[in-house]
Amino acid sequence: MADRKKVLILGGGFGGVKTALLLSNNPNFEVSLLSDATDFSFHPVLYKAATGGREDASSIPLNEIFAGKNIVLIHGSAKTLDRNKKTVTTSSGKTYHYDDLVIALGAITNFFGIKGLDQYAYGIKPLNEAKKLRQHLHKLILDEQKPDLNYVVIGGGPTGVELAGALPGYLRHIMQSHGIKSKALQIDLVEAESRLMPRMPRPYSAAVARRLRRLGVRLYLGQKVEAETAQELMIGGHDIKSHTVVWTAGVTNHPFFKTNNFKLTDHGKAPTDEYLIAEDNIYVIGDNADTPYSGMAQTALYDAVFVADNLNRLSIDRLPKIYRPKRPIYITPVGPHWAAVSWGGIHIYGWLGWVLRAAANLIAYHDLEPWWKASKHWQASFQSENNCPICKQ
Repeated sequence: MADRKKVLILGGGFGGVKTALLLSNNPNFEVSLLSDATDFSFHPVLYKAATGGREDASSIPLNEIFAGKNIVLIHGSAKTLDRNKKTVTTSSGKTYHYDDLVIALGAITNFFGIKGLDQYAYGIKPLNEAKKLRQHLHKLILDEQKPDLNYVVIGGGPTGVELAGALPGYLRHIMQSHGIKSKALQIDLVEAESRLMPRMPRPYSAAVARRLRRLGVRLYLGQKVEAETAQELMIGGHDIKSHTVVWTAGVTNHPFFKTNNFKLTDHGKAPTDEYLIAEDNIYVIGDNADTPYSGMAQTALYDAVFVADNLNRLSIDRLPKIYRPKRPIYITPVGPHWAAVSWGGIHIYGWLGWVLRAAANLIAYHDLEPWWKASKHWQASFQSENNCPICKQ
């Protein structure tokens, strides 16, 4: 149909992918998704990718997700926006037109200008960073036949807590699988605030802290990172000797917004109206929007459903609905078979929490793919890669 409206979606994360899927069956739209990645990163299990989990649990080809869908997948990095011509140009110089633009580019790592972190610290987002950390963990132990003096995770939010909880067991597994005598491990978790998970209720933070301490993780709370070198991390006026520092403590909005002179709030995110519209014919969702609960995968999916529904409604001359933020269910796994849950006013800790997290992951996979595909990736999230990333090279 020559008169179909062009909907261009920027970003291949939860928000962008879900929006594309929900619009793909509407014959009034020509849907295109522009992503600088060929695979979708399933962020809830990226910490597992860094600690021995199977890659197909945390990475799904976008071509697989969009197979059989009326979606044009474009590989490229969005660079400039021409509001008058309604075009987006990529870093390679290709230009794409839109009638409606949905921006779901997600956040990027922010080191806050701390000296040495960008050079020496590891990360776990995206997948290639998680794989790099995993390879480093193996190489360090195999080269020196012993673990590092200290493994330091910076950031007491969900990602840092999840990784710190998984590291003790994984490092012991590496030593055991290579016949290296098990030695004492020291995992340090550094958080600038006075408690872990500072955005969560205090009982939740306390339960997570107790669990980490039981796993042998040493907590440095109220400690700000000052600098990092190849040999040590400087925090709160003293040093921690380490070759393995993982940064999970900060993100910032995607540079596309500053580059293209969007109005931004003090949080660095784009303000939107009651329809998640930032400017004429431009919707902003997920991590990029200055809305309550922004930064959660659940919020990105919720925003995608909302925007897709309104676009579908407008295409048949129905009035759009007004956005009403929805509080997510918070679930934080900490080590094997344990998770903390905050569901409204209900808190759950332990094995039941872990079961709820597993169920939530299955639902999230199904948000992207039919049950039979979703279940394959979900089952992979419980399995490990048996091959050592060093030995198999």
